[in-house]
Amino acid sequence: MTRHRIALVPGDGIGAEVLPPAQALLDAVGRRHGMKFADDSFDWSCERYLVEGAMMPDDGLDRIRHHDAVLWGAVGWPGVPDHVSLWGLLIPIRRTFQQYVDLRPVTVLAGVPNSLRSTGAGGVDLVVVRENVEGEYSETGGRLGRGTADELAVQEAVFTPHGRHPRRPPTR
Repeated sequence: MTRHRIALVPGDGIGAEVLPPAQALLDAVGRRHGMKFADDSFDWSCERYLVEGAMMPDDGLDRIRHHDAVLWGAVGWPGVPDHVSLWGLLIPIRRTFQQYVDLRPVTVLAGVPNSLRSTGAGGVDLVVVRENVEGEYSETGGRLGRGTADELAVQEAVFTPHGRHPRRPPTR
């Protein structure tokens, strides 16, 4: 039996609500295909930031380094600016582990209630692909004359063949 170790980051709000069904789905897939998933949960979130002043602990990246994957819920909380969660949690994890793409499969499953009343199983079948370290999240660009009346910001969107082909494993 193949075993996979998953780092769970429920995050905030609905994030904590969506992970249990996602875990149940992974367990069902595992039973069907001879895989076992071991989950380790991490309380990294905007709520944590408000209490401790950091989205994750200083050794957070080392804590998840040996996991096979990270399963995200959602992060964001009233009173915590988006750039705090982005630069304090999402970007460090994405860049450190070269998570070059964020794949979000969407489908309606038989027997699972959904909010699309007229759509049955198979009526929705798509994959949303978002950039993680490419596109607008690349480190290309910068600011000139920071804090002056002549301040200028430059941002480039970077797309590579590797980022366009998410099923191809990265070369190292």
